[in-house]
Order: sequence, then structure tokens, then C-alpha cells
Amino acid sequence: MNTTMIAVMLATSLLMGLIGLIAFLWGLKNGQFDDEKKMMQGVLFDSPEDLQHAIRQENIQRKKMKEIYDIAIIGGGPGGIASAVESIMLGIKDVILFEKGEDHSTTIRKFYKDKKRVDKDYKGQKIELDGHIYFCDGTKESTLDFFGEVIKNNAFEAQFQTEVESIAQKQDYFEIQTTKNTAIKARYIIISIGKMGQPNKPSYPIPSTLRNIVNFNANSCVDGEKLLVVGGGNSAVEYACVLSETNPVTLNYRKKEFSRINEINHEQLDMCLKNGKIIPKFGIDIENLEDSNSKVKVNFTDGNSEVFDRVIYAIGGIAPIDFLKKCGLALDEDGVPLTDENHQTSIKGIYVAGDILYKNGGSIAAALNHGFHIVQEIHKKL
Repeated sequence: MNTTMIAVMLATSLLMGLIGLIAFLWGLKNGQFDDEKKMMQGVLFDSPEDLQHAIRQENIQRKKMKEIYDIAIIGGGPGGIASAVESIMLGIKDVILFEKGEDHSTTIRKFYKDKKRVDKDYKGQKIELDGHIYFCDGTKESTLDFFGEVIKNNAFEAQFQTEVESIAQKQDYFEIQTTKNTAIKARYIIISIGKMGQPNKPSYPIPSTLRNIVNFNANSCVDGEKLLVVGGGNSAVEYACVLSETNPVTLNYRKKEFSRINEINHEQLDMCLKNGKIIPKFGIDIENLEDSNSKVKVNFTDGNSEVFDRVIYAIGGIAPIDFLKKCGLALDEDGVPLTDENHQTSIKGIYVAGDILYKNGGSIAAALNHGFHIVQEIHKKL
């Protein structure tokens, strides 16, 4: 056997070996040895062109699979963020989050006063965190920064400024319709949209000429304005205490005692009342509002009236009942979705997390735990 023949045989062997190595590495990467069918398909490939074609087909198939997400999350607050992060931690990659606001945590951004304290144990609820998001006490600003970092460090697909209009149940998936006229398919849905997006309003009408100075959060307040804060919960007390540093504040609550606020807020309120920073008007309700030269004249049920530059109502939020009903979810008499022990609603495959699980609102820590436990349950089913 001459030298030329040996060289040709050696070159041929090296080429075949290289092709075999490429095929083997490709098979490992794409799971061709995971089952018998894939393995046999891999054996049939006999050229690099075949391998490239197979890779292209695999990518096309994966793109098609992406059209159906494992989990779609509605709401970019703590419950929604936790649901997305816990999904990633469990290896559930096909997850998408929808948030109608420009960024995450819209409720905190819109309804919390700057530098407002944000407690882990809200309203005295002692909750041990079960998941991978280790939230602790802070302020509005530090809380937003914290969740921003959580999102940054746990990449998942999110569509902001995208409001979900409806959810329709199909055979083995759900179809989500957005106000942008896009449709997304998902096997499981987690709704975590909060309650403060639709604040409770008083039973009496608010004159149209006063709507700019009758508010449901403290964001529009100007230093020095004479303010009336209305409400008997933690938000009302916190607004009043913070605003009393820069404004004359009257706090009105229809009952004589505050039974729904936490211990810290009780102490702060007592201190503000003792120092004369807050004028109390307790045990008295409001009868109606009037326009008094572009200011708010408040007529109280005790027969007295007083004029304020601005009135802030902090009388709670209601569940977005219209949306929940449109989704076909069963609700109780307070508009709270009916759920089982795993937070699954009356429609199998749709779960809820966060404030909408409570009549009077929940805590950030509770919402984080909801996300963790819901995703654990979905992971078992996937």
C-alpha cells in the first residue's frame, strides 16, 4: 500500500470522525439521546448539511412552542414579580408578565407618598417569607429599588404599558387578549393586580369643579395647603402624619377609635395629636362637599362646615370586580375571588395572588408568599 493511498484513507477517516464528533456534540446539546426516537433520528444524519437543517428545524419548533407560555402573570407588583422570579428559580422559562403601568409596582409608585414607610409586617401581620425574595422594612423609594434589582437579576419576559382586557378558556390553555389587540396563549394564569388601582369613593357626589383638589392619594399635595385627610386605616394615618410636617392637617374618621391600624401608626398618630400637628375630627362623618371659591367646603354630620384647600380620601380600595367577572371567576359578596388552599380560583388553572385575596387588603410579604406557593403548585402540574 503506497503512501498516497494511506494519506487518502487517513484523511477520509479524520473527516468521518469529525462529522461524527459534530453529530455527537449536536445531539448532546439538543437532547437527541433523551429518548429512543430522537436518538434514531440522530443516527440517520450523514452530513453537516443534514445537521444544520436539523438544528434549523429544532429552532423553528422551539419558536412554535413559545407561542404557548407555561405561565402568564397579570400584574407587575410584588405578587406578580414573586410569581415570575419563583418560576425562573424552578426552571420554568416560558413565563410572561403583563403590567399596565410604565414600570413595576405601579400601586406603590402612584399611591404611596414619597418617603412613606413600607413595612414587611404590614398591619401587624407577622409573616415568615417562604420564597427566594428576602424583603424587609424600608421606604417607598428603597422598596422600588429593591424590586427593580430583583427583576434585573432574574431575567423574565415582561410587557409594560400592556393592559389585559380579557381571559378566555380554551381546551387546554387560556387565551389572553390585551388592549393592544394582541392575543397570548398560556397554560396557567396568575392574577395579581392589587386593589388600590380602583380606590373606594364616598357615597355622596364630588362636584366636577373640585375633582383636581379632591384626591385619593397624596401625590398632588403642595406644602402649606390646608388639608383634610379622610379615613380610618393605616394609609389615612400615614398620610396625615407625613403631611403634618409641611401642612396644617385635619384627620376625619367616622368612628371615634382607630381599630384597624398597626401599633407603630397608633404611636405616631398619638404623638402628632399630642403635639397638635393633627387636628382630630373623629366620630363624625361627612354629609357632602361644596365648591367654595375653588376650595372644598366640607359639611359634616354634626352641623359644622369647614373649608379646605384639598381633601384626600384614603378609605380603601375595591377588587377590580368587572375584570374578575369578565374572566368568569366566582366571587364572594365582597368581590373577593373564591379560591382553594392553593389560591386556585373557581376556574382550574387560574390563580390569584396579593391584595385581591383579602377584603381589606394584604401585605407585600403575603403577596410574595402567594407567588411562591402558587408557582410550586403549578410546577407539580407541569
